Amino acid sequence: MTEFPIWRKPQHHMDVENPTNHVHWVELFFDLVHVVTIFLLGNFLSHHLDWHGFLIFTGLFIAFFYAWADSSIYNSLYISTDIPHRLIMAAQIVTVMFFAASLNSVTGKGWVYFALAFAANRGLTGLLYWRARGGENDRCGLAYEQGRNFFILSTVFAISAFLPKPLAYWLFGAGLIAIQLQYMLPKIGTLRLERFVPRLGHISERFALIMLILLGEGFFKMVVTLSDKGIYKLGAGALLNMAIGGLSLFAMAWIYFDGVGNAKPKSRTLETLLGYWFGHIVLMWSTVMVGVALAGEIYVGILAPYPYDYGIIGTVGLTSFLASIWLLQQLVEGRDTTRRHSHGGVRLFGIAVTVVLLLVLPHVPAIVGNTLFGTALFSQIVWPLGTALRERRADR
Repeated sequence: MTEFPIWRKPQHHMDVENPTNHVHWVELFFDLVHVVTIFLLGNFLSHHLDWHGFLIFTGLFIAFFYAWADSSIYNSLYISTDIPHRLIMAAQIVTVMFFAASLNSVTGKGWVYFALAFAANRGLTGLLYWRARGGENDRCGLAYEQGRNFFILSTVFAISAFLPKPLAYWLFGAGLIAIQLQYMLPKIGTLRLERFVPRLGHISERFALIMLILLGEGFFKMVVTLSDKGIYKLGAGALLNMAIGGLSLFAMAWIYFDGVGNAKPKSRTLETLLGYWFGHIVLMWSTVMVGVALAGEIYVGILAPYPYDYGIIGTVGLTSFLASIWLLQQLVEGRDTTRRHSHGGVRLFGIAVTVVLLLVLPHVPAIVGNTLFGTALFSQIVWPLGTALRERRADR
């Protein structure tokens, strides 16, 4: 009876014989709940297409990322499936619901609800670690330090809910930085501990799953935009643009999974793990921006200029997406063919075309802008495939 998952207390994966890397259904449910958060983040950006809105969006995205990633790290370190764990994860899901619902009014009266929900989320992450202390060999082990750190951070975010603005924003931002520093700081960060050894296969699967959700949100946003405007009201140009947007998101998934998705970091060195971590933060941030920008396809035909504010978001997003893929494919194992075919020259070509697009976008019709965007993106598939086909013919 004690071995049944709902009774088994949390165990560090290093203490478990043959731990699996597969994601548990509770984690999958937790990932799916973030769908609404991502959609509302995209809505916030599309309604605040200026520098001020962009900076707020970026801060909100980082908060979203940590709400998802810190739980993922815990579940990678610990095999935890018992009833208390499930109840804590259920409570975390509720906190995600609350801070997602407050996003649209986060710069106004929604701030208190957002900050308190995020604080509760941090506290529940601390509770996950705190109850895993029994599996540690000493009182000041990994679970103890992580639990303590997240309880402190929870208090910081709760205080920010009641401070006057902009002081509240500054304290909240400092708390976000502190989340990262509590892992990384020399001598005191938890990365120094021997038992901070996440299951790399589990982490890579979690990143792949959340990337699928982020890309799927781009489809969702375009379809909702088209439905709201009325598909019967739009001309053939806007419908063609929407098809181009859908194919672009599929191409991004293709590029990610061929180059990086589900591939483990090639080593456990600090440089590799941090590059993998920060590379995915930028990659996910970029993916949301491209999804928002592609919704702008619905607002134009093929001859009118593409909306420049959406265009800036899209070109910056695609540039950083390709740069992140380029970095990450150097850090993962088992993708030698991708590195050979989708080499730096391919990535640089896509980035260069995207920069050209940014410069000419206000002066050309949407069909030209889409052609340049498509050239930058689809070259990342067509060029490597062409190289592979030539190699196959040469081998025969």
